[in-house]
Amino acid sequence: MSLAKFNKRPWGNLITPDFFNSDDFFNGGSWLNTIQEPAMNVKENDDNFEIELAAPGYDKKDFNVSIENGCLNISAENSNSKEEEEDTYSRKEFSYTSFQKSLRLPESVLDDKIKATYKDGVLKFKLAKKEEAKKHTPKTVEIS
Repeated sequence: MSLAKFNKRPWGNLITPDFFNSDDFFNGGSWLNTIQEPAMNVKENDDNFEIELAAPGYDKKDFNVSIENGCLNISAENSNSKEEEEDTYSRKEFSYTSFQKSLRLPESVLDDKIKATYKDGVLKFKLAKKEEAKKHTPKTVEIS
């Protein structure tokens, strides 16, 4: 029987940097830079574009939507806090979420005809197309 040197536990050592690297934690390690962008669907119809953004947990007032330099800019911020105090302990919880997204609009979109709705965690946009960009049914030409 031979012996092999044991270097690491398969799950890491809970005290050493295998599990928690204090340098990464306090210097903006990679876990801090993870940004959750909402999932998005884009659909083109004959008369318009439809955009759906999955953004659950927000209220309608949390969103800021603007159009600038041919871009549709969407951002949202939400924060919550909860405090509980008892005889032997106190607890405070808080959360903060935000996102920002910019979409370059096609030239065929009418900027002043964009409509937005928010319901059941989905932010929906309807972007009307200019008349010349709409798909028209072909006209039949009779041959004489």
